[in-house]
Amino acid sequence: MRTLRRALRLPSARLAAGVLIVVAVAAVFGHRLAPLDPLAQDSAHVLSGPSAGHLLGTDGLGRDVLSRLVAGTASSIVATLEAVGSALVVGVVLGVASLWLGRGYEWVSLRFVDSLQTLPYVVFVVAVVGVLGNGLSQSMLAIGLLYSPIFFRVSRAASLTLLRAQYVEAAELFGGGRLWILRTHLWSKILPTIAVTAAQASAECLLVVQSLSFLGIGVQPPAPTWGGMLADDLGFLAQQPWAPLVPALTIMITVGALNALADAVSDSADLPVLDASPAPAGTAGPVQEVPDATVPVR
Repeated sequence: MRTLRRALRLPSARLAAGVLIVVAVAAVFGHRLAPLDPLAQDSAHVLSGPSAGHLLGTDGLGRDVLSRLVAGTASSIVATLEAVGSALVVGVVLGVASLWLGRGYEWVSLRFVDSLQTLPYVVFVVAVVGVLGNGLSQSMLAIGLLYSPIFFRVSRAASLTLLRAQYVEAAELFGGGRLWILRTHLWSKILPTIAVTAAQASAECLLVVQSLSFLGIGVQPPAPTWGGMLADDLGFLAQQPWAPLVPALTIMITVGALNALADAVSDSADLPVLDASPAPAGTAGPVQEVPDATVPVR
């Protein structure tokens, strides 16, 4: 939380957080905020431009573009969170566990991660959907499995560096258990790194999710999604050449906000934590905060 507070002092982070808050509100209250029914067809205003009744115009079936854009936020964001959440759980758990479960588990887990990284995203998701059925959960879990190696390597590298710290070695010598060391010394230190990775992975997963929606994988029509709207608009470029800009700009702005917030958190996490109180006479200056080296009393 302290790293996030430092990050929000940056103008870029505040702007990105504002954009993401708007997206989150639209995702939660999208169907209530939509001015019209996103599935209702107005045959009298097919492919119409922006007007008082349809602020962003209508699509090829006469459906209100603004309503579909707002209502489609929920499915787009939920799909992204499901993919990132499954990748985070699988990757972090396996990555941290690989440091303590012995050489055999470490070798198997590393080979498993290497094999996952060789699989192409779209082909693997199509194969999973073909076996389990075309649904949101199936496709997002497949994406999450393919993104789990990112969290595996990040959490493993961060934990491996901390395990070599002297205060962790001292805790082990005094009888500290593995779970206690993980909870007390490691988790709070690797959490900023995992948070940055999660934000960056969310931006990438959002693009992958919308690409699959563009291909008709995941959320099924006529349910609105940003990628599905983009696919529908491309079929009417001759009549509405500007129509694909609306969902495309929405995707670009959201992805940019996620990347900007990740960069801000990353920059803030690298800053040293200094004591802001005045230094007593005879000292060199502010003292840098050191990790908590307490150990459990046996």
